[in-house]
Amino acid sequence: MARSSISPTGKEVFFDPDDVIVSKTDAKGKLVYANDVFLSIAGYREGEVLGQPHNMIRHPDMPRSVFAVLWETIQSGREIFAYVKNMTKSGDHYWVLAHVTPSRDAAGSIVGFHSNRRVPSRSAIEQVEPLYGEMRRAEIAAAGPREAIAAGKEVLQRALDAAGKSYAAFIFSI
Repeated sequence: MARSSISPTGKEVFFDPDDVIVSKTDAKGKLVYANDVFLSIAGYREGEVLGQPHNMIRHPDMPRSVFAVLWETIQSGREIFAYVKNMTKSGDHYWVLAHVTPSRDAAGSIVGFHSNRRVPSRSAIEQVEPLYGEMRRAEIAAAGPREAIAAGKEVLQRALDAAGKSYAAFIFSI
């Protein structure tokens, strides 16, 4: 999928608050399942997404450091909730409150990941968007990819420290 050829339009699209976007990936993050709501809001056909990296819908405004925290958490076997700005095939964007969990085989080994996404509250987006902007600016100013992730995480940690909350408590408080 030629993701780099998609440019953000600045137009936000919405899905029904009663709908749930569902996707499943293998252990490396490649899509193995996407429900009809996912396909409809993202503007893809099933054949275009299966086998592709889940980050094919990552909006460039999203801090890479948020995804670093997400991956560290789920690869350690824990669940995570996160506010995420995704990009559609046409370049429009949509916000979600994602709940991502590891999927395990009978022996307990992580074999993939399952994500349910719902419509977030507007007030949560209004609170998280400036933080994500600050994180992205820190990432962009960094010397390289590893430094960018560290810079974004540092901004996030300062915000968490100022709020006196853990990441999970912060997400649930907004």
